[in-house]
Amino acid sequence: MLYLLKPGELSLKGENRKDFERVLKRNLKTMLGKTRSRIEMTHGRFYVECAEDAERTVEDALGHLFGITGWAKTRSCEKTLDAVIHECVSEARELFSSGAKTFKIEAKRTDKSFPVDSYGIMNAAGEAILTAMPEFTVDVHHPDALITVEIRESALIYGTSAKALGGLPVGTAGRGMLLLSGGIDSPVAGFMMAGRGMRMDAVYFHAYPYTPEESRQKVIKLAGIIGAYTMGIRVWTVNFTKIEMRIKEGAPSEWTTILLRIAMMECAEGLARYRGAKCLITGESLSQVASQTIENIACTSSRVTLPILRPLIGMDKERIIRLAERIGTYETSILPYQDCCVLFSPDHPMLRGKVTDAESLYRGLELEVLMHEAFTGAVMEKCGFYEE
Repeated sequence: MLYLLKPGELSLKGENRKDFERVLKRNLKTMLGKTRSRIEMTHGRFYVECAEDAERTVEDALGHLFGITGWAKTRSCEKTLDAVIHECVSEARELFSSGAKTFKIEAKRTDKSFPVDSYGIMNAAGEAILTAMPEFTVDVHHPDALITVEIRESALIYGTSAKALGGLPVGTAGRGMLLLSGGIDSPVAGFMMAGRGMRMDAVYFHAYPYTPEESRQKVIKLAGIIGAYTMGIRVWTVNFTKIEMRIKEGAPSEWTTILLRIAMMECAEGLARYRGAKCLITGESLSQVASQTIENIACTSSRVTLPILRPLIGMDKERIIRLAERIGTYETSILPYQDCCVLFSPDHPMLRGKVTDAESLYRGLELEVLMHEAFTGAVMEKCGFYEE
């Protein structure tokens, strides 16, 4: 079985395009694991050749692969018009048997030495299909099936392509540290940054026994789901119970969520520097909750010097939920195990805190020793890595 992959955004790259293609090929090879598939790149196209019993594995990999916009099962034949027409008719029969009632032919002749131009190929193939299958009719505007012919180093024929994720290959944009909770937003944020080529680790803040072990397992499951898109992810679990109790006992109740977020950001930055990550990634969406007003975002960012990426900042909850459903995290995110932020939320949180007030309250908590203890006690677990 032969698959044709369309690289999309990579075609816009200049002199460093080969670096992006090399990473894409490496990622795909890792995803395909032990299937013994053959990967080939020619003239801006990637091809995967595999045995029939590996089709499901290959198609699952292509559905999780950033860096391509689409793929199609492809027929390859000699570069003669008769061979091309034969394969077009065979493809049409399969599409019709799958339920398509109308079709359209498109042709791209990259190899100009082929004696028939694109228009001639389309006419000849269309006429042959109508002769062989008069019940399969042409619709050039809204066809049920599109049959594409590409004349390259060989002749390629394929039906309607499957859409892929697009974006850039994971590993072409450095490493980030994702603040991962058990909610809906942060896994989606990680997925979106993977789509811009970023590898990542994740940090989860646990407050046992106030948050149960099931909460941590929920986060690990979420990490495994997004890890299938990110080429794996290392999750660092940090015990934050003592820090949360210090904040709860030593700060005004309306400030507890903001101060907890400041502590989390500070700890996440330390882990990021330890892992060589160049930024933090959060699932914050502007004004979605009290801690995410623009004033409170300024407070929670005030002690961090690394860039903070917030890919969901302008998205509403409905759009975030739709994306979570699409990538497979939603059903896990809504499991009824709360995280530490929810359990320690005040009844009347500060809505528009001032950075100077936040800094003063935070310094007064004297968290340095507890922060060091939490940081050095972090436990790492690998999630979603492919077999190499």
